[in-house]
Amino acid sequence: MSKAYDLEERLISFAADVVLVFDKPTKTYASKYYAEQLIRSSGSVSLNFSEIAGAGTEKDKINKLRIALKEIKECNNNLRIQLKANLGNAESLTSLQDEAEQIVRILVAIINKR
Repeated sequence: MSKAYDLEERLISFAADVVLVFDKPTKTYASKYYAEQLIRSSGSVSLNFSEIAGAGTEKDKINKLRIALKEIKECNNNLRIQLKANLGNAESLTSLQDEAEQIVRILVAIINKR
């Protein structure tokens, strides 16, 4: 199994975990707003990463990686906001934030190697 495949599966799992935590009725405007945005951005990380396989040039591949990096950073900040505002289960939010931070480091390393 290649490293790219492992990372792609990890990104899919992250997006699915976000959906599992946040796909439920919310009580406040803020919790709904941040939950919906997090679901979109977590899915975008995976979808942009998967587009690398079809990228025509190295420049296009790096661009897709950078978009995925921006989206995972958005996920991380979203989770930090939710934690500080007590918008959800702290254990779930902390676990997702930890995974987001690890993914940020992985994508930065991949971009820096290119």
